[in-house]
Amino acid sequence: VRLQESGPGLVKPSQTLSLTCAVDNVAITANDYYWGWIRQSPGKGLEWMGAIAYSGDIYYNPSLKSRISISADTSENQFILQLSSVTPEDTAVYYCAVPTGRGDWDWGQGTQVTVSS
Repeated sequence: VRLQESGPGLVKPSQTLSLTCAVDNVAITANDYYWGWIRQSPGKGLEWMGAIAYSGDIYYNPSLKSRISISADTSENQFILQLSSVTPEDTAVYYCAVPTGRGDWDWGQGTQVTVSS
């Protein structure tokens, strides 16, 4: 599966970060696919943020639940991340990814988002 993130690279504190992941090769409604967002902050490990399933079910990391929203645009075959009230601690490389069912994941190339005034 080919995945491509897009969105602004710079967001001001307190604003909402919005990223889109365009999916190629597979319909996001195809059975058994779970489309996820993962980020990596400087000097830290990977953090799973949440996912939206082929069925429309949505799962969030509890630590982000008050600020995160994931949705799907089936007409464009893409899924969207929104993270509100961002702070500099939300500066990270953001990835969209999907488990392949073969024990690994397909990843987008990642997009750097910096939160700064």
